[in-house]
Amino acid sequence: MTSSTIEKEFVVLVDANDNDIGTMEKMEAHEKAVLHRAFSIFIFNTKGEMLIHQRAFSKYHTPGLWTNACCSHPRLGETLQQATSRRLREEMGMEADIKKIFDFVYKADVGQGLIEHEFDHVFVGTTDVLPNINREEVETYSYIKMDDLRNDINMHPEKYTVWFKIAFDRVEEYFQNKS
Repeated sequence: MTSSTIEKEFVVLVDANDNDIGTMEKMEAHEKAVLHRAFSIFIFNTKGEMLIHQRAFSKYHTPGLWTNACCSHPRLGETLQQATSRRLREEMGMEADIKKIFDFVYKADVGQGLIEHEFDHVFVGTTDVLPNINREEVETYSYIKMDDLRNDINMHPEKYTVWFKIAFDRVEEYFQNKS
């Protein structure tokens, strides 16, 4: 995605209860740290390994960092189900049945003068379909056991996106409580 494409994208602004309150151009929302709707998708294979990807080095923020399978913003008038399906196809070239397990709000400096302030809806799903990655979005991907990922996050937190580290704890807790 080129910077000119990014400049034409809009995010849905929300209040603390995730009610729509307007839209704003994506880069402006990140420059002004305005709360907006987002989603994060965590994909697992049937062996219980998590799909993570390294963000493309051309990304406008957090290039080269590792994160969950897919994360993005829904468009105005688009449901979360529509947005998650669209972006999972666009970024990872795959489809999966997913379900929402929680949401959270965070605010973090992501470099280059940009602040992520998101009301993030977190989804999980399972599939053994391998990604067919979009090189404009994704540098590479890997499947990793949760324990190995937890250890690597603890040893090298700088390698991972901030939202991924926040959500990972809750996703891990979700699966522990499920067993």
